Amino acid sequence: MELLVGIDLGTGSSKGVLVLPDGVVLAEHQVAHEISLPRPGWAEVDPVGMWWAEVCAISRALMAAAPPGSRIAGMCVSGVGPCLVLCDGELEPVRPAILYGIDTRASAEIAALTDLFGAEEILRRAGKSLSSQAVGPKIEWVRNAEPEAFARARRWYGANSFVVAKLTGEYVQDHHTASQCDPLYAIRDFDWNADWAGRILGDLPLPRLVWPAEVVGTVTAAAAEQTGIPAGTPVAAGTVDAYAEAFSVGVRNPGDLMLMYGSTMFLVQVLENFHTNPALWTTTGVEQGTFALAAGTSTAGSLTQWLQKVTGGAPFDQLMAEAAAVPPGSEGLVVLPYLAGERTPVFDPDARGVVAGLTLRHGRGHLFRASYEGISFGIRQILEMFDDADSPVTRAVGVGGGLRSPVWTQALSDITGLTQLLPEQAIGASYGDALLAAIGVGLVAPETDWARIAREVPPDPTNRDLYNDLYKTWLQLYPATRDHVHRLAEFG
Repeated sequence: MELLVGIDLGTGSSKGVLVLPDGVVLAEHQVAHEISLPRPGWAEVDPVGMWWAEVCAISRALMAAAPPGSRIAGMCVSGVGPCLVLCDGELEPVRPAILYGIDTRASAEIAALTDLFGAEEILRRAGKSLSSQAVGPKIEWVRNAEPEAFARARRWYGANSFVVAKLTGEYVQDHHTASQCDPLYAIRDFDWNADWAGRILGDLPLPRLVWPAEVVGTVTAAAAEQTGIPAGTPVAAGTVDAYAEAFSVGVRNPGDLMLMYGSTMFLVQVLENFHTNPALWTTTGVEQGTFALAAGTSTAGSLTQWLQKVTGGAPFDQLMAEAAAVPPGSEGLVVLPYLAGERTPVFDPDARGVVAGLTLRHGRGHLFRASYEGISFGIRQILEMFDDADSPVTRAVGVGGGLRSPVWTQALSDITGLTQLLPEQAIGASYGDALLAAIGVGLVAPETDWARIAREVPPDPTNRDLYNDLYKTWLQLYPATRDHVHRLAEFG
């Protein structure tokens, strides 16, 4: 019996699965964790103490569940990203890993590099404007703010490529993650942007580029001792978690869209042809030679988790019942969900949350429903920009832990007008990792799709006019309050 191991390193937890080549899941294991927020605008993790330790723990748990006589045919790891892990020559991190767009420390470096290379030329070469999502400015930040750490660095990684190095000793970066390491990657060439990379990286070498399903090496004896995965097991490159999750639910053809309900919301749409918009992220896809359009918010589930905490910590089911009892539109309550700044489409780390229309008759249920609606208005704003591409959305698949909230999923369908397809298997990126491993080692054909749709969430037409009206108000909140919240941001 041949088995596949898929492991994903997420923002709030890491999760692994043990899967048969037909997509049947034999075992799962999950480890919860918290990221470090040491200063305003910073988001970090310990790559060894968290990521590698959890890969080892999950791998051992999955191996314990493997049937006698079975064989691990391949494994693949995805992770949050794009992230920056700077390591010395012994693969020891020289500082904590800097996380993706929720870490906004490099604002000055974004501005400086944009001035140096030119905004239009960056968009042309890299496919997107520099933002807090970009890795290049974060490398520049370490060079400027922590020169001793930068001087000790010999190689740089993302979350998945760091784990690949620990497993195999190989120094690689998958094309998709590389395409988010702006401005280091020339997206239309599917290659490194050598001159700009040289300016930013200095003496740091560029890793070998591979596609996410490519087998890049095998588990070493040292890694086998720590993980329990047999030495010699093939390891596929993997990629950023959101894209592995999109792959897991069959978002692979032009017009396919993934809506990922997590700590943040992330959208991935597969493109027919290359397209850019300075308010969005154009990236390579998971499969060779493909492109995707992406966007991500700075809060989503993290907002409702915070709201749950500050309103007394009531059980989730109770909160959902209270939100469901409130009519659509939350009786005139509108939330701008920028409690951690915002990524797409405003790219403003100093943006702040706004609650408009609050009265004494509003209660906790109103706040929860209005938060879900505010997040969904933001997704509608992003999708209107997606419509400018020549690959209109023809199929939308919802994934992630937020699907537990029927209030949220229905509000999003009502506000955007999309019918969402919800998959039967909602494990997430680790399931996509297992499929990438299966494809990489040749156990299944490259076009194999394990996804099965369980149900649909169509929009309720009776709410269309109400939400269209409220959306107009929501769109005005950010420009109307921007200067005020920027001043308030100076206080902390």
